[in-house]
Amino acid sequence: MEGRTRLAEDAGELERALADVAATCGVVFVDVEAVSGVLRVTVERDGGLDLDDLAGVSSVISAFLDTRPDLAPAGRYVLEVSSPGVERRLRRQGHFFQAIGARVAIRTVAGTPGNRRVEGELCAADPAGITVVDDEGGEHRLSYAAIDRAHTVFDWRADLAGRRRPVGSVATTGNRPS
Repeated sequence: MEGRTRLAEDAGELERALADVAATCGVVFVDVEAVSGVLRVTVERDGGLDLDDLAGVSSVISAFLDTRPDLAPAGRYVLEVSSPGVERRLRRQGHFFQAIGARVAIRTVAGTPGNRRVEGELCAADPAGITVVDDEGGEHRLSYAAIDRAHTVFDWRADLAGRRRPVGSVATTGNRPS
């Protein structure tokens, strides 16, 4: 148990440090995950990020981790820095609080009573769990421990319906060749 507690403390220290480093780059730290030799850091900024922004943040984080090997994963690893995108993964309580009002897809832990998959509007989040209302009006109350995976769901049709033409389309006039 002591080793597990130390890992949690190290993860918290890494998250706090990355949040500080991200702030120096003008971005907001969203998440960090270490899986199979990959350290994934997710950041965002109002107005979005382009590849040059992400490359700059990646360089700063890499340089920071070089000075703090105690916070970096042991051994060799690949650093990936990205933005969360339009369908954001929800892993922490804070992510759920920020997503209130959004459409979400939830997969519950095996053995959880009720449907294994729930999709609908995230209506509430509190320290104990979340409430999702599905398309039929059914209310699903889930503890965080019952959630295996969760992400927001972007409604592409609604987004495209709000525009006259999809982004990147070209309007043409004139005669069409026969």
